[in-house]
Amino acid sequence: MQLRYNYRAYPDEPQRRALASAFGCARVVWNDCLRDRKQAHAAGLPYVKSAELSRLRITLAKRTEERAWLAEVSAVVLQQSLRDLDTAYKNFFDSIKAKRQGRRVGPPRYKSKKDTRQSIRLNTNAFRLQSDGTVYVAEVGNLKVTWSRRLPAPPTSLTVTKDSSGRYFLSFVVDTEPDILPRLEADTGLDLGLSAFAVLSDGSTIDNPRFLRRAEKKLKRLQRELSRKTRGSKNRARARIKVARQHAKVTDRRRDWHHKASTQIIRDNQAVYVEDLAVSGLGRTRLAKSVHDAGWSAFVTMLQYKAVKHSRTFAKVARAFPSSQVCSACGFRDGPKPLHVRQWTCGKCHAVHDRDHNAARNVLFEGRRIVAAGRAETPNACGAPVRRAHVPAQRVEAGSHRKGQTTQAKTPGL
Repeated sequence: MQLRYNYRAYPDEPQRRALASAFGCARVVWNDCLRDRKQAHAAGLPYVKSAELSRLRITLAKRTEERAWLAEVSAVVLQQSLRDLDTAYKNFFDSIKAKRQGRRVGPPRYKSKKDTRQSIRLNTNAFRLQSDGTVYVAEVGNLKVTWSRRLPAPPTSLTVTKDSSGRYFLSFVVDTEPDILPRLEADTGLDLGLSAFAVLSDGSTIDNPRFLRRAEKKLKRLQRELSRKTRGSKNRARARIKVARQHAKVTDRRRDWHHKASTQIIRDNQAVYVEDLAVSGLGRTRLAKSVHDAGWSAFVTMLQYKAVKHSRTFAKVARAFPSSQVCSACGFRDGPKPLHVRQWTCGKCHAVHDRDHNAARNVLFEGRRIVAAGRAETPNACGAPVRRAHVPAQRVEAGSHRKGQTTQAKTPGL
């Protein structure tokens, strides 16, 4: 399986200028190639092949006065930008043909220099881990890196990212073997919520940390200061960075908490079952801020890839499954209940249920049924292989990036 490892990088001023140039060139190649394909489609012409775009928008474009500056960056950056566009188109076509699981993917869109996240991707021809602990990036130089942990294997690709707060990160993708944990008998179902982040089928509760809510007071003050600055001024730019850094702190804390909670659940259970929630729909309701603050999707994604990594069973229960309507004691369906009903009594067996605990138990039972039917994505509870899914590297790194640890003055993990 593939895992992603993120590390904080500290480029100097010339390196920051070189990276800014690389970000811009990659964006221009993406937009030029996307424009050619859109214009061909509008004119009823055939789909423009990648080889033709590479010749026109990279090789020949470098010889023109308008695009001569493309030659100042590594050719790998430009070619990878075109390959990323091809991947975006493939995902779009697979989505509309129902060949791709998950929510429907839209067509590729133009990129802007004002996007809050800028990045370039490199293969092993354009970067190298140095013996002094730095990372060489073609046409940029040796970048200083805080190695918060060792790489488990030689990396196969590198993504250099600049976030909205001005921080730089190096994200390595490595191919690793599963880290199989000792086998357990326990399994659990999770009911995700807002009052409590999750209720497990054994009755235990994971409190909701509400990182955004706790930071709202400071964010409001910083955003008020930003609104009072003159547009286009340096003071406004500095104020915007302060707001972005505060949001980045909230995101980092939430991600770190998600990793710790998901790792604990995977380590304590042989099988984990969770309901497939319609997060995008809930994000358009009055609960939107609380839903996004909880970060259910990121948490479930972590559970999923960690289950594969540690050879655990993971299954999603369909969102149409009536987990809150069925009595977990006798199976009687008691009908829908409004959100304010937190406790109810079964009309058949008269068992008294806590709403969330009952839902978690129903998710557990339904998850076991899915595994027994052979539709889980990991080995089942009996150890038999059940359609092992290939897990590509996640956009979220495999663990939290921790600042302040000593940089190892040697090639990490190799």
